Amino acid sequence: MREMARAEVLLDWYDRHARDLPWRVSPARRKAGEMPDPYRVWLSEVMLQQTTVAAVKSYYERFTALWPTVGDLAAAPDAQVMGEWAGLGYYARARNLLKCARVVTKEHDGVFPTTRDGLQALPGIGPYTAAAISAIAYDRPEVVVDGNVERVMARLHAVQTPLPAAKSELTEAAAALTPDIRPGDYAQAVMDLGATICTPKNPACGICPWRGPCAARAQGIAADLPRKSPKKAKPTRHGIAYVVRRADGAWLLEQRPDKGLLGGMLGWPGTDWNEAPAPAPPLDTDWERLPEEARHTFTHFHLRLEVCIARVPTGAEPARGTFLTPREFRPSDLPTVMRKVFNLAQSVLS
Repeated sequence: MREMARAEVLLDWYDRHARDLPWRVSPARRKAGEMPDPYRVWLSEVMLQQTTVAAVKSYYERFTALWPTVGDLAAAPDAQVMGEWAGLGYYARARNLLKCARVVTKEHDGVFPTTRDGLQALPGIGPYTAAAISAIAYDRPEVVVDGNVERVMARLHAVQTPLPAAKSELTEAAAALTPDIRPGDYAQAVMDLGATICTPKNPACGICPWRGPCAARAQGIAADLPRKSPKKAKPTRHGIAYVVRRADGAWLLEQRPDKGLLGGMLGWPGTDWNEAPAPAPPLDTDWERLPEEARHTFTHFHLRLEVCIARVPTGAEPARGTFLTPREFRPSDLPTVMRKVFNLAQSVLS
């Protein structure tokens, strides 16, 4: 089956089986002339980086309700945006989201560039996201390759080179199949195929629209692909988190530096995260160490946080951090690891 014929078969399948996603314009609506809002395509793609569709839906719906346009988001207070992002992880995305919205608003009159190069020049937009926005929002024939597409290409062509070494080969295979007609729908169709049929485990080859030309299916190795190079073991870092509650119910929190992990987010005062952190309490008081640690896994390391708690009088003055009253403090504004600390501490301090 020739490449363009394969694309046509997949598009026919997509017309009947496209996922209903809140940021997507359905094939029928696109055929009727409706095009996606580039702002919403961009927002969804940033949120979906290393995050599942199921986890993103509620965040996307809340963001678009609060900030319906890129201009609205650009004008939003940093703390509010970071608070709404809390729990979604990879917080550099939220900081870049604001930077990008402000550049688009101030330098591009609120209109996203149409080309991959123009999009990639914006803060926080890499090659994949730029290609996805250009294809999906503007129907340009860009090659869009995420993890789903890599898996589909590896199986379709029985590519046995392990990832990440196989990336260039899989991108070339994806490029050969990308059509000039309906490239936006095609990009979403391949991703849907990988997400719903050509899944990592137990692929449903019997109902796949590309089952005929699939080399891995013919060889009986579809479930074994793509191969992956062994991952290095993640190191474990340690730290101390200090949770302080004032007599009037206020909690001591601090905003983390803009750069680095959890940059710009609210958190508990604490130590550096390393092999042997030195104690760094935010004030001089009697500290109680909880018997249980807060544990969290980031992309590159595991973290184990010792939790120390204290009650202090209303006039206590910390060396760092700010006391927030119960009305000012929402635990939901905390990133996941800091919420884990809070969950351990609140039962003792409430």
